[in-house]
Amino acid sequence: MHDLVIIGAGPAGLTAALYAARYRMDTVVLEKMSVGGQILFSSQIENFPGFPGGISTAELIERMRKQIEELGICIEMEEVNKVQTNSLPEETYFEIITPNKNYQAKTIIVAVGAQPKRLGLESELRLTGRGISYCATCDAPLFRDKEVLVVGAGDKAIEEAIFLSSYAKKVTVIHRRNQLRASGILQEKAKTNPRINFVLESVVEDIKGKDKVEAAVIKNLATGAMSNLVCQGIFVFVGIKPDTDFLKDLLKLDELGFIMTDQEFKTSLNGIFACGDCCKKSLYQVVTACSEGATAATGAHNYLGYRKV
Repeated sequence: MHDLVIIGAGPAGLTAALYAARYRMDTVVLEKMSVGGQILFSSQIENFPGFPGGISTAELIERMRKQIEELGICIEMEEVNKVQTNSLPEETYFEIITPNKNYQAKTIIVAVGAQPKRLGLESELRLTGRGISYCATCDAPLFRDKEVLVVGAGDKAIEEAIFLSSYAKKVTVIHRRNQLRASGILQEKAKTNPRINFVLESVVEDIKGKDKVEAAVIKNLATGAMSNLVCQGIFVFVGIKPDTDFLKDLLKLDELGFIMTDQEFKTSLNGIFACGDCCKKSLYQVVTACSEGATAATGAHNYLGYRKV
């Protein structure tokens, strides 16, 4: 029986583990993919406090991992299939079920993050890995001196467009509205980059190509006009979907699947907290994920203290 099981080892989960360790809570972290989570798809973090000029994502995550391991926290590679509540004569506890074993915990922190959303096109599904990507950091070198599209206009999309411009001959940003959503400094960098141009008030209606991407069918939302835009790659950054399907019968989620929490990151079920990109909130950044992890761990610690009184 653990004091705490943390589900997810991204920045939120790792920070929660750091605080849990300092509270001397018996804690285990479960991660289904790789330590660091989705943030590993970005090569560099430029706005994390204390690192002028930025820091590589891999280095930041490795520092976090080493920090919690030095405090005795174990990270186990397990995918959680289900969480259920059980009762002993004196208390209620949680059972976390994975394909390999079951874990018991007095409290849980959910930090499972989110996956990139798709465009929802049949051609997108067919050509994923054949010119369609959701990770410029992973695939940009494959498009050296080629023409690519970036679909989206938030911080992530514009960061990746700038990164792609180091490889691609031309980067075209497609966005359904008439202005970008990214932060001002990113917009300035992109708009002054000679390899990046913008097609606004437009959406991708279809993707052409039999075995690889050859062009995108673009619809102008203002005029209804259709056009073909020749390209060899399409990078999609249109938002995220939380990995919370296994919790839909246990916790209160919003219509998109994000976990509803209060300001202390308590969920709708006593003893379960949530933090990071799986939560409904206004800002999805590494720095906010870390602060939420610290708050959630403090909440779990306080919850255990109340139970002992």
